[in-house]
Amino acid sequence: MLKLNEPMIIINFKTYLESTGKKAIELAKQAERASKETGAQIIIAPQFVDLAKIAEIVEIPVFAQHLDPIKPGNSTGHILADAIKESGVSGTLINHSERQLCLRDIQTSIELALEKELVSCVCANNPATSAAVAALKPDITSIEPPELIGTGISVSKAKPEVITNTVSLVRKIDKNMPILCGAGISQAEDVAIAVKLGTLGVLVASGIVKAKDPYSILCSFANATQQ
Repeated sequence: MLKLNEPMIIINFKTYLESTGKKAIELAKQAERASKETGAQIIIAPQFVDLAKIAEIVEIPVFAQHLDPIKPGNSTGHILADAIKESGVSGTLINHSERQLCLRDIQTSIELALEKELVSCVCANNPATSAAVAALKPDITSIEPPELIGTGISVSKAKPEVITNTVSLVRKIDKNMPILCGAGISQAEDVAIAVKLGTLGVLVASGIVKAKDPYSILCSFANATQQ
């Protein structure tokens, strides 16, 4: 069961071959094993075609990678909140830098997630946008400078002020809003610094998905959130 007031790690599987199909299932099992071993809250966000299958296999929370601001009907190729809910997942990412929405559509997507009892984790690319997003009342806000995504240069080390400014602005709007950070997170130290700067955890992708030993890296990340 997802607990919004506890440290968390969200793993975005993106569309890497290392997290597709059978490999996605194996990665999901490693994430579950790491969660059980460390007691940490680990959430996974597989590709849509793998969602239902993975949600049936693992006990840890599973998120969709995106939700479109649409109602049931003639929206070919879009992602319906009802379909996400039916797949058995707990929540969804919204407005990732690789799948951005305008503010109006972010609001609609948050409302649809709430309607279907899905946890909404909304991404933002800078502190000001994070504050604007927080005003829309998602369940989680995540700050991710797009220029650092996939670089291995962590936001917590390279741009700590982005995190502290985000925390300060978001706290003025909602003092209890869970805040995550992402972009370049690849070492346990990156996670530990992020938590010390005021976040509840991290949103990570290639640092786990492309690791030679995802389980070991995940365990080190998990332990870092609990220090």
